[in-house]
Amino acid sequence: MRGRSISLDKQTIQVLEDIELTIEWPEGASSLQMLATDAKGHRYCQIILQRNPSDSASTQIRLYPEGALGEHIVHVAYDTNMEAQVRFQLNCQMSASTDTGEFDGFYPQIQGFMAHDTLGIEIDGKRVYGYRSPDSPMIWIRDHAHQMKGFRYFESDVVSAVEFFLDHQMPDGSIYDFVAKDGSCKRVEVEADVEYLVVEAAFRVWQITGDLEWVKKYLPRLDAALQYTMTSPLRWAEDYGLVKRAFTIDTWDFAYTGGKERATGQIRENEPFCIMHGDNTGFAQACNLLAVLCEECGQTDRADYWRKVSSKVVENLNRYCWNGKFYTHQVHIDPIEVEVEGVDEARQLSLSNTYGMNRGVVDHQRCVSIISEYMERRETTDAFAEWFSIDPPFPEGAFGYGRLIPGAYVNGGIMPLVGGELARAAFDHGFEEYGVDILRRYKDMIEETGETYLWYFPSGEPSSKETSTSPEALPTDGWGSSAMLYAFVEGLCGVVDLYTRFQKAKIAPRWDIAKVRQAQVRVCYGASLAYVAYEWEHIPEQREYHLKIASLADCVALELLLPKDRTLAELIFNGQALSGDTYCVEDVEGSAYVKLGISTGNGTIKLVYQ
Repeated sequence: MRGRSISLDKQTIQVLEDIELTIEWPEGASSLQMLATDAKGHRYCQIILQRNPSDSASTQIRLYPEGALGEHIVHVAYDTNMEAQVRFQLNCQMSASTDTGEFDGFYPQIQGFMAHDTLGIEIDGKRVYGYRSPDSPMIWIRDHAHQMKGFRYFESDVVSAVEFFLDHQMPDGSIYDFVAKDGSCKRVEVEADVEYLVVEAAFRVWQITGDLEWVKKYLPRLDAALQYTMTSPLRWAEDYGLVKRAFTIDTWDFAYTGGKERATGQIRENEPFCIMHGDNTGFAQACNLLAVLCEECGQTDRADYWRKVSSKVVENLNRYCWNGKFYTHQVHIDPIEVEVEGVDEARQLSLSNTYGMNRGVVDHQRCVSIISEYMERRETTDAFAEWFSIDPPFPEGAFGYGRLIPGAYVNGGIMPLVGGELARAAFDHGFEEYGVDILRRYKDMIEETGETYLWYFPSGEPSSKETSTSPEALPTDGWGSSAMLYAFVEGLCGVVDLYTRFQKAKIAPRWDIAKVRQAQVRVCYGASLAYVAYEWEHIPEQREYHLKIASLADCVALELLLPKDRTLAELIFNGQALSGDTYCVEDVEGSAYVKLGISTGNGTIKLVYQ
């Protein structure tokens, strides 16, 4: 592409790439001023260049574009009053590549799985587009909300499904579980999670798009959903101050029947109720997320109210549900005789323990205890992985459903969604090697088979149409694969959105644990032009880490993992050595992180250790 006296070596580049400009000197020109602006007109590079009489008729300048994605303009003004400009496109495509190449195909394969998991439904002239359940051809707000952790990185429509469920909110504030292909909706009565999940999904819409007007429109409905949970006699245990539900397996809709009848998902007469920890970690998180949205809309009093509710729920949860090692599967409110032999309810470790650790409401020491429990069970189980839906399972027939045998589906099946959440927590709480190990085992499995299922038998055999609880189960499970992608991006790559559109971001590369020496990472949202990108290098011969960041962030929280048994010698930002009062070194279960904040989204960091 050429201007009057400028040419570029390429017209389109990715973030972190450079571009070479060739500037031709007009006759009589002895100096020039070059100015580069991004797609929003912000300047990011300004150069004044004097021409040396011995120079040739052209000069090459290497430009490192940054700032907003889209069309960038390079403008050159010469001292002869001549001007010229040239344009190019700056893009950002999600990717992670390393010198080992081990995880380079991880994101593309999971994106490929999820491309098969979408469902579009025309209702009243509007298209509702979402991510379907892995085992039924419907859009469940539950499955959709959980899969947002993965599809946010490439999906352009993150709004229509969430809008549908909020637009069809019932008068009492409750939310439907799913919408079917024919447009019909249903609430599964024993479920107690959909209200907090719709708040989580709405928060992610705002985080991805930054659309505050959308938030203002739906804020009253989000508030009403959580109020419904706290006021409905079917959802709230007043004596405990906690969310309650029927005696189901964790967050699923199979209620215990003692084999007397088939679990239907509906609340029966004299239904015995329980406290399920996952409902309460999810509800407490939703209260905190709603508080953020209230603040964004100027409702500070309401934000304070929801944070106080969250704090009280967590206090009650730890009082009634923590058993010293992990959260008890179900705390029985109503007396019930569990007619099952050979299962100790006190030992049942259920899947929502992993979710709870990533909801910002379970303290570090409890997370360490939960992770340690999973690691211990990995050593003692005969299953191919420790990603249990529940362990130990209930005996056959406990729920009146013949296919729900021990080791099947939510009754002890092995679920990648559990592994993904577990890995994500492991990275944050000082078990980085365990986090990498989980990702590596899953990566190897999907590379070998080209498939991923919602659940597997403990032997490693995947669920199939013959053995599954659903004949329409997909071999491209988006729920589990998105959880693994979540752990990969936020855990191993270490890129976390702390606000909206990555305006505040955390970067905590943990590649050293995976034996990587060089990595290039680009993380972006599919529905907005927000991104964070970096290049990371470890040079052990020089005892140095190098990190180059490119983003639109106003500020970045850096967490740089030191090698084992090493200490920080020097920290340099943009060529300037930093004093000790600008950073700290924090120990996380034996992992040493150098933590500092920078008030820009672009720059270079050099860390020297000894």
